[in-house]
Amino acid sequence: MRVSASTSQDMGMPAIYLHILAELLHSIGLDERDLMLRVGLDPVQLKSADTRVSQAQAAEFITRAIIESGEPGLGVMLASELKLPLHGALGVAVMSSRTLQDALNLMTRFLTLRAPHLSVSRHEHHGKMHYTIVCDGEPGPLLGFVMDSMLFGCAFMGEQLTGSAIEGAKILRTGPEPSYFRRFRQRIMVPVEYGATDDALVIPAAMLSAPIRFSNDQLAASSRAQCEDALKQLTEDAGFDCRVRRVIETSYPFPPKLARVAATLSVSERTLKRRLQDEGASFQHLVDQVRLERAREFLTGTGMNLNQIADLLGYADAANFTRAFKRWTGVSPSHYRIAEQLAVRGFPRQPAPA
Repeated sequence: MRVSASTSQDMGMPAIYLHILAELLHSIGLDERDLMLRVGLDPVQLKSADTRVSQAQAAEFITRAIIESGEPGLGVMLASELKLPLHGALGVAVMSSRTLQDALNLMTRFLTLRAPHLSVSRHEHHGKMHYTIVCDGEPGPLLGFVMDSMLFGCAFMGEQLTGSAIEGAKILRTGPEPSYFRRFRQRIMVPVEYGATDDALVIPAAMLSAPIRFSNDQLAASSRAQCEDALKQLTEDAGFDCRVRRVIETSYPFPPKLARVAATLSVSERTLKRRLQDEGASFQHLVDQVRLERAREFLTGTGMNLNQIADLLGYADAANFTRAFKRWTGVSPSHYRIAEQLAVRGFPRQPAPA
């Protein structure tokens, strides 16, 4: 299934959102793991707070989830599950703000970190501030899901920040009210008006000074700095090689074939190779980078033997894995594991055997 999605500058979607959506699917009786595997996503990797999934993969998973669950209101359901800490450094910065206006300013500046295909513009009209959400990509049939999760998510987060529904606030939605919304209307603690010219969160200007109940100036400053660094890094990581790497990182089975990655990114195998070459990269080098990172994690964070690790990394046996690991690092996997264990206990790392 090919789904419309912007790929001109695919900065990826935080995998944790798909993990939360998968948990929702499980709660309504859908085999979420089977769905993820059929889309080619690794369920384990989606649990990582740092992993990002290509927008093409995310779009396919969400589209299949809506179709196979028969629940068009999945966006509203996801919105109600998005607690602020799930939004990473941005969530912490928002929670630590002094006022509601400070929190919304952060959302406006750093939304790209959590939803690269969305942007926010704001203007005041008759004493009310309008925060208009614009989709910069081409979500196609996913537009309703995207706006449901974003705007209703803002309403739920407003309650989390201030302890109650924001007085006088409302949500504007373009188009007619979908039939499924009446089942969820009671969950949304602010009025929702369909048939508007924009998709927007509207808040009385007088309410913008409302205090945030988790305010912490020191934490706000440090988390905002993290957001600035992350935004800079994300912008730098907008190259084609990073897009390919995101698909490799989250693919099941691992490692993915070049043909599958090319299809996910809607390019030919030849184009994928050429564009990577233009950036001084290669598909095999990116696969090996991911393999090395995972190998280190398995060796230091699990008790798996070398045969088990080799199998997870796509090697025929432990001997092939050992040769590759020694080529990358200069030491065998066993020596690396022992050295890391000793280092954790405070012993100096031993030199690699000659």
